[in-house]
Amino acid sequence: HGSGYFQYYIKVVPTIYESLSGTEVHTNQYSYTELFRTTKEVDKMPAVYFHYEISPIMAKFSEGRRSLSSFLTGLCAIVGGVFTVAGMVDSCIYRWSSKLWTSA
Repeated sequence: HGSGYFQYYIKVVPTIYESLSGTEVHTNQYSYTELFRTTKEVDKMPAVYFHYEISPIMAKFSEGRRSLSSFLTGLCAIVGGVFTVAGMVDSCIYRWSSKLWTSA
């Protein structure tokens, strides 16, 4: 590669994690992208640059438990969806097979 021109773009998002017990952990999330170009491409001296972007919005993650009624409602929705799709598939197979037998 030889000598080059490095640029790092760093994004910082302030973050709070809240556990079920109510304790909070104040921390940050980081992400970065990097760019490298040889000195021949940019016609500059070798260098390293860091560009920081601090987010004005804070992320908050809270642990939580679903109530029993919420769990049962979701379970009934899944079971109902399975029966609905199975009924539609059964209906399509029945129509297809009846057309096949009547045309033969």
